[in-house]
Amino acid sequence: MTLNRMRRDYAGPPLTESRVPGDPLVLFHRWLAAAVRTGLREPNAVTLATVDVRGRPRARMVLVKDADERGFTFYTNRSSAKGRELATHPHAALVAWWPPLHRSVRVEGRVRAVSAREADAYFATRPRGAQLGAWTSPQSRVLPSRAALDLAHARTRARFARGLVPRPPHWGGYRLRPRVIEFWQGRPDRLHDRLRYTRHRGGWKLERLAP
Repeated sequence: MTLNRMRRDYAGPPLTESRVPGDPLVLFHRWLAAAVRTGLREPNAVTLATVDVRGRPRARMVLVKDADERGFTFYTNRSSAKGRELATHPHAALVAWWPPLHRSVRVEGRVRAVSAREADAYFATRPRGAQLGAWTSPQSRVLPSRAALDLAHARTRARFARGLVPRPPHWGGYRLRPRVIEFWQGRPDRLHDRLRYTRHRGGWKLERLAP
């Protein structure tokens, strides 16, 4: 496999200032809906980038579960690596990538934990298996073996064999309030369209960036 020979030209439609809404969230939902229509699996999957206590970048995939005027919401174990990093440095970036449409969205901003009530409401909608998994996994911690995880899961299933599974106290949500949202549309000859929205005086400032 020769990586430097892998290339694909992009041929998406023009992304022009005159045809985008003043609110970037409106455009995000348009693009997300278009991604859903392509049949792409988990179009709400994004890369979440944080920094550790030494300022070193870390990234992983998460699922955006809500996107509204308050920001972009995702859920996780707050004792995980990303949870600990956000507690120390509550700023992050998200990147969505939709290959069938040759589109990407990048978001940067401050992150805050969602309320316990909101986390409870979302946790109640999760499949039971995922609920049990949230109790079982000490996310990001070193495990002695797969067998140890399976044993912990068996104990969790026995513990909650009857009735509803409550939200673990260490599990919750985060909301990234965007300061910057950039839309990238692939175009021919690597001359892509990039439009950046930046919060400015209670609204949004729109600028075009070089590809």
